[in-house]
Amino acid sequence: MAPPPEEVAVESISSYGVARSTVAGEPLNAEDLRKIDAYFRASMYLCLGMLYLRENPLLKQPLTKEHLKARLLGHWGSDAGQAFTWMHFNRLIKKYELDALFISGPGHGAPAILSQSYMEGVYSEVYPDKSEDEDGMKRFFKQFSFPGGIGSHATPETPGSIHEGGELGYSISHAFGSVFDHPNLISLTMVGDGEAETGPLATSWHTRISHTELEALFIGYGWTPYFVEGSDMPSMHQAMAATLENYRPEELFDKQGKLIPELKELAPVGNARMSANPVGNDFRKYALADIVPGVSNLPSMSNMAGFLRDIVAKNMTNFRVFGPDETESNKLGKVYEAGKKVWMGEYFEEDTDGGNLAMEGRVMEMLSEHTCEGWMEGYILSGRHGILNSYEPFIHVIDSMVNQHCKWIEKCLEVPWRVQTASLNILLTATVWRQDHNGFTHQDPGFLDVVANKSPEVVRIYLPPDGNCLLSVTAHCLSSVNYVNVIVADKQDHLQFLGMDEAIEHCTKGLGIWNWASNDQGEDPDVVMATCGDVPTHESLAATALLRELVPSLKVRFVNVVDLFKLIDHEDHPHGITDREWTAIFTDNRPVIFNFHSYPWLIHRLTYKRPGQKNIHVRGYKEKGNIDTPLELAIRNQTDRFTKIEAFENGIDPENIRKWVWPYSKTA
Repeated sequence: MAPPPEEVAVESISSYGVARSTVAGEPLNAEDLRKIDAYFRASMYLCLGMLYLRENPLLKQPLTKEHLKARLLGHWGSDAGQAFTWMHFNRLIKKYELDALFISGPGHGAPAILSQSYMEGVYSEVYPDKSEDEDGMKRFFKQFSFPGGIGSHATPETPGSIHEGGELGYSISHAFGSVFDHPNLISLTMVGDGEAETGPLATSWHTRISHTELEALFIGYGWTPYFVEGSDMPSMHQAMAATLENYRPEELFDKQGKLIPELKELAPVGNARMSANPVGNDFRKYALADIVPGVSNLPSMSNMAGFLRDIVAKNMTNFRVFGPDETESNKLGKVYEAGKKVWMGEYFEEDTDGGNLAMEGRVMEMLSEHTCEGWMEGYILSGRHGILNSYEPFIHVIDSMVNQHCKWIEKCLEVPWRVQTASLNILLTATVWRQDHNGFTHQDPGFLDVVANKSPEVVRIYLPPDGNCLLSVTAHCLSSVNYVNVIVADKQDHLQFLGMDEAIEHCTKGLGIWNWASNDQGEDPDVVMATCGDVPTHESLAATALLRELVPSLKVRFVNVVDLFKLIDHEDHPHGITDREWTAIFTDNRPVIFNFHSYPWLIHRLTYKRPGQKNIHVRGYKEKGNIDTPLELAIRNQTDRFTKIEAFENGIDPENIRKWVWPYSKTA
């Protein structure tokens, strides 16, 4: 007889009782069962020892309070299920000679992983002082969540781990990333119950799924879905009309279309109404050639896409492009010539019109920055390479994920047996200064502030001013290891400034004086015009040209910064320049007008130790924006060459602004 419904409901979410399994059977004989149960008890004892003991690891003496840790850390509840799964999968590994990796999702559940590693002998191989004897076990127990020891997650010090799990939600994404281009690898992944409630984990399960799966998903979420789907217009109209009439609008609205009084009374009035609340108000061959500095206007990003395309073509098993549904929009569509978007689902006829889908694709797209970032982290941490492209304003969605990865890299640098891995490369485009159609919501360059706070050993920020510099910086980042590299470059056509050789030299130095845009040769300048970012460089050049036109005797030095961390004192960052180098470029007694891509206070933070810091006047984005033309947006934030209002009348900047070019020859 079936149990009462209330018992079924409890049983379905309870971990207690006799085994309930989708797959029936009893493949273990009595001896197998005895051994595996003993192995499980050993693992659980090691877990308890890590949580509680600092002395007396084998309980050879009667247990006393002095044997216990003063502070108990870690989650016992996260351990049993993981150890149980690990050891049973070991049986399959031995039986079928599998290649497998374990990814631990539950929070603070490292004892399960550590116990298995210790029992397998790997931990003692990596850390000989944690030997397989009483003294080694004592040290093994004591170090767990203990000052100077190891953390309660599967930290970089944990053999075999590629996923720490300090911030929950990324286990499935990391697992998928680890098996891309590893056809024989199985990533055995444990998802924590709390982790399963996070947004990133939820999106990790999803794609374009079948009707049956979609309906089951919504029912599982507690909704009853009603479907209206198709493309035949007459039948669609009938279906939509029937669906709408199902609500019986004649019972809800009077003949004039007004909500009937008894329903109207249900809503609050005035500002109490939620809808009225005021609060809601070898890259050289891709060079852009024959550059005339400040005159040539070319597509930097789409040109670089050709470079990425060929990287993909030559690395079809170890390089992927990741992004939240923006690859084409970000002018990187050329990569589809080498590898389409990965698609394992059903194809529709409309997918042939620009869908760019293929099972063997190399571009990973999903409108979840969390999942894309997680995929790429899993991919590079398991030995491959990639780049993630994203709209600049929405990269904040993964602030904390990038933070976690930075911490992972930093700890890996302290673990000598950890091999180097490819850098996490993030390309930010659709930048703040060209959001003239999307408006204020799409204007946020603040990710640079987040990254700049991280350890100087693991982060780098580059703002190439033109296409050839973008190529140089991208090539450098893709060949680097153990960094988080952030590249900021707009996707629209822009003025070009440097030939390929000049760009390589400039990017290698990280900053420098542009003599072709300066007129202080051999003399001290009256003013230094400094820039960082493609659009600010354009505006500052225009301002420099105006100064030279209006005040011909004024000596102007033009400086461009590509590597943001060159501004920091060399004692605080390995890329920083000395004060002597700083003074040779910026002087220590002349005004420096610094036009910056992001928030201006970041420059003040980075340069606060520099000689003449009081002379630095920074202009950047100051949260002033709307549906603006590029010049209007610059005016709002005081990064423009001058104040002009003609754009309000016509909706675009006047032609002399849109098509402005550098008016002086390179030798002038």
